[in-house]
Amino acid sequence: MNEQQRLQSQQVNSSDKKSDQDYSKYFEKVYQPPSLKDAKKRGKEEIQVHRDFEIPEEFLGMGTGKKFYIRTYGCQMNEHDTEVMAGIFMGLGYEPTFTVEDADVVLLNTCAIRENAENKVFGEIGHLKPLKMKNPDLLIGVCGCMSQEESVVNKIMKTHQFVDMVFGTHNIHRLPNILREAMFSKATVVEVWSKEGDVIENLPKVRRGDIKAWVNIMYGCDKFCTYCIVPYTRGKERSRRPEDIIQEVRHLAAQGYKEITLLGQNVNAYGKDFEDMKYGLGDLMDEIRKIDIPRIRFTTSHPRDFDDRLIEILAKGGNLVEHIHLPVQSGSTEVLKMMARKYTREQYLELVRKIKEAIPGVTLTTDIIVGFPNETEEQFEETLSLYREVGYDSAYTFIYSPREGTPAAKMEDNVPMAVKKERLQRLNALVNELSAEKNKAYEGQIVEVLVEGESKNNPDVLAGYTRKNKLVNFKAPKSTIGQLVQVKIIAAKTWTLDGELLEKPIEVK
Repeated sequence: MNEQQRLQSQQVNSSDKKSDQDYSKYFEKVYQPPSLKDAKKRGKEEIQVHRDFEIPEEFLGMGTGKKFYIRTYGCQMNEHDTEVMAGIFMGLGYEPTFTVEDADVVLLNTCAIRENAENKVFGEIGHLKPLKMKNPDLLIGVCGCMSQEESVVNKIMKTHQFVDMVFGTHNIHRLPNILREAMFSKATVVEVWSKEGDVIENLPKVRRGDIKAWVNIMYGCDKFCTYCIVPYTRGKERSRRPEDIIQEVRHLAAQGYKEITLLGQNVNAYGKDFEDMKYGLGDLMDEIRKIDIPRIRFTTSHPRDFDDRLIEILAKGGNLVEHIHLPVQSGSTEVLKMMARKYTREQYLELVRKIKEAIPGVTLTTDIIVGFPNETEEQFEETLSLYREVGYDSAYTFIYSPREGTPAAKMEDNVPMAVKKERLQRLNALVNELSAEKNKAYEGQIVEVLVEGESKNNPDVLAGYTRKNKLVNFKAPKSTIGQLVQVKIIAAKTWTLDGELLEKPIEVK
């Protein structure tokens, strides 16, 4: 008996499910586990674009009188996926709830980037078990990037058999089918496609708020950095057609959104998979910048795909903001080679030079990993020197975390944890130092702030971001929420700015 047959047999004998019917004949349909081996294969099949998504009539009303809860972990791509799933749930008749105790369906939309993220999810799954014991009709699901990992699915099947459904990042449009299977199957429904998904348009969305919106312009990544699981969990690069993106952005403009962020795992590889035309992120942004939305951002970019055309368009300014997140990961060419980043320290610095020359006053932020296998003290020092040379405003910093199935996980992790932690502390001290310096320069300046809501720490204070992504706290009427206002900076902190409102909201024409 192979592993899949053993798991299927184990599921048949499980008595945790509420249905008394024998659904074993459906196992070929409902048990589709992920395979890293299959995910590594980049198929040459043509990616189909489907613009006719709609919830089948047979599913309409299946959620009437029921509530759903989605907990989201990880990046903005996951947040966007949650918006789509919420849209599907509400199309089925479900209503949202903000507590798991009131929910009829609980989904954990997961992240696989670091081990700590997975540990949090498994801890949360354990906390949900008492709810399931108390209410057997409760449906519990795990979706997102973790679901695309074989080891994760195997662990769920072995130690968390009360989980009702596991589905992947390519299967979100199948949510109605998966929910129905989970309602009636004795077994955990596992539907995780290892092959790349098609591009599904016209998916419903319930966006968080009405001020800022995320627009997915592509899916997947083809870079295969040795430490990263994303190319396996999200599949190969698939770009949405420009006309579909532009239509979505125009719709958001008509709804009054003030800021959009174009999303992709490797956003500036957009269009490289088009075979019928030469069209990249620069071309797309050149069209979108003409749409009546005050601010346009994009994330996350890879330095290797940051071309001159994109720099040329960003230099036009207007509603294209002067903030670029440009992950470097390491300042050492040798470590970058081990990471398979496919650029050198010198090439990265040349890119930074071109960006700064074209966009005076641009703000750069980055991602950095410390303690990568074989990283020496000298190589770490190169990261510190690059950070100073670029002059970043801030950075997301991480200790290297091996991900099963990636090439780096097979390397000898020969940097002691004590050394990794010490390096992270030194890097963070530098990050804090430069962030405080950069913020200090804002004192006395007048900046444009998009007011997002109350400060997390004080409901009497409002908070919002500048074009350069600086968080500003200031006192103002609640009526300014959702508006662009002029704020004078009166005090700088390491990560935030304090200001005072100068005038009425800016009129956006």
